[in-house]
Amino acid sequence: MNKKIIVINGSGGVGKDTFVEFCGEFANVKNISSVDKVKEAAQILVNWNGEKDDKSRKLLVDLKQLSIDYNDYPMLYIKQEAEKFRENEEQKMMFVHIREISEIKKVKDLLNAKTLLITSTRVPKITTNQSDANVEQYEYDYYISNDGTLEELKEIAKQFVMEG
Repeated sequence: MNKKIIVINGSGGVGKDTFVEFCGEFANVKNISSVDKVKEAAQILVNWNGEKDDKSRKLLVDLKQLSIDYNDYPMLYIKQEAEKFRENEEQKMMFVHIREISEIKKVKDLLNAKTLLITSTRVPKITTNQSDANVEQYEYDYYISNDGTLEELKEIAKQFVMEG
């Protein structure tokens, strides 16, 4: 299996992290988010405690946009982590969680990444912030519907890794 960078997207609660965990059972994977450092900043700046409610999601979206506008730090962080991934002989897949279409395009072009959208009809779409509301407004390389059981999602993850 060649090393592969996958930009993963989907509205909150559709099973992105579960899918990545399942992929990790079949290959050594790295899992990061374009908001990792934004979350750290939110904890420091406003004592954000990791909540995933609408107010918190908007906070993270706004902070991320500020950091993009100031020095494009989310992209710098992703590039640094991609370099570490490429140097690590054991890791085979790197998942990068990104919501914003413009950021997905940048990573796809810069890192020769593939894109993946996970959806679920069991989870209400989040429309209270621009990043979540627009996740389906992009043509992804792969689409996965997480409407079945956990066992079915695990089998999809196994196939995804093996076809890698």
